[in-house]
Amino acid sequence: MNLFQPKKLLLTKWTAVKPVSRNKHFLVSKVMAPEFPEVAIEWVELEAVYSKAVTQIDWRELRDDTLWRQGWV
Repeated sequence: MNLFQPKKLLLTKWTAVKPVSRNKHFLVSKVMAPEFPEVAIEWVELEAVYSKAVTQIDWRELRDDTLWRQGWV
């Protein structure tokens, strides 16, 4: 399990275990802040390094080692 804090996800690097739309390396380009500060962060925006395609996922998916590796592997 990848351990990290959701508030520190911005600009972190990730590698998809199985390519997503032919992209393997991603950068967290945006952390979707909720309307109210007391509500937890739920979504992050991943940008593919080569194609610049943007994908929105639940930040908790990044904790799953079977889907994502932290850093560019």
